[in-house]
Amino acid sequence: MTKSAEKPGVPADILYSRKPVFAVAPMIDWTDRHCRYLHRQISRHALLYTEMVVADAIIHGPRDRLLGHDTSEHPVALQVGGSDPAKLSEAVRIAGAYDYDEINLNVGCPSDRVQSGTFGACLMLTPETVAECVAAMKRVSKAPVTVKCRIGVDEQEPELALPELITRVLEAGANAIWIHARKAWLKGLSPKENREIPPLDYDIVYRMKERWPDVFIGINGGIQTLDQAEAHLAHVDGVMLGRAAYQNAAILADVDHRFYGEPSVEPDWNDLRDRMMAYTERHIANGGRLQHVARHMVGLFTGLPGSRRYRQILSTDANKPGAGAEVIAAAFAAVDFAGEGERVSA
Repeated sequence: MTKSAEKPGVPADILYSRKPVFAVAPMIDWTDRHCRYLHRQISRHALLYTEMVVADAIIHGPRDRLLGHDTSEHPVALQVGGSDPAKLSEAVRIAGAYDYDEINLNVGCPSDRVQSGTFGACLMLTPETVAECVAAMKRVSKAPVTVKCRIGVDEQEPELALPELITRVLEAGANAIWIHARKAWLKGLSPKENREIPPLDYDIVYRMKERWPDVFIGINGGIQTLDQAEAHLAHVDGVMLGRAAYQNAAILADVDHRFYGEPSVEPDWNDLRDRMMAYTERHIANGGRLQHVARHMVGLFTGLPGSRRYRQILSTDANKPGAGAEVIAAAFAAVDFAGEGERVSA
């Protein structure tokens, strides 16, 4: 559990009054605490999200493991899953001790797991339930409560379903809406296919912002570059990258300059290496394994000379018994950073 009297990044009380907001999307099995720590070392200001944590797990499971985070991760949001207002209220009350900057309700995940529990994207079909959940969460949350949704599911007409959902959750007190600009097909498509096959409709998200000009509305889905992110911000208040930020986290190195007005500086990859090594050493000393951290770093330097060898070292050597932080140093030494910032020394 972490608490911090003075957090880096954006304080919770102005999280959504300061625009734009650049966020890294919540991704199951990806955006754990080690991933978020890496991302925070590259960008001070990007809003980071946890993986979705189900309300029942928070209530009955190992809370420190599920909710604990490093103080450096702020601003960081907790995404919760569930459809029972009472359980979500209790989960948010418990999470209050962990000092998250935002609590986000998942109304967009189409996985079999959430379908069997009738939450995630399934909730698009029952906007009144979503509103009840948001209202219950708001009553106990110290942080802003937000919703991340799709534009619709299955045979829903997005032009009707999305405004109805937004109307209801705003009446319930939601502070912001993040919209993945695709439908979710609950039958016939896998979660992976649901991220790729349903066509993107960015225009409908833009129209929601036009309809609610005073409400924070952010966009997600298929955004690959910071140039694309910047183009979206001409229409909405926030932009969220998922796989593009995870698969090559170096993209985050220019976020603070482009979206938060920080001076443009060359990334100090030597410093990143040293900080990740120190973090890894602490994790191993506490009973963890190098691979828990290294797996999130594999795609860091995609496209640079030496990146293939970098990936090989992290993917292979990090799994060996007794592997330590020196593997990270060896991997960084394989990358040629000439012309891409300070070259990492061996």
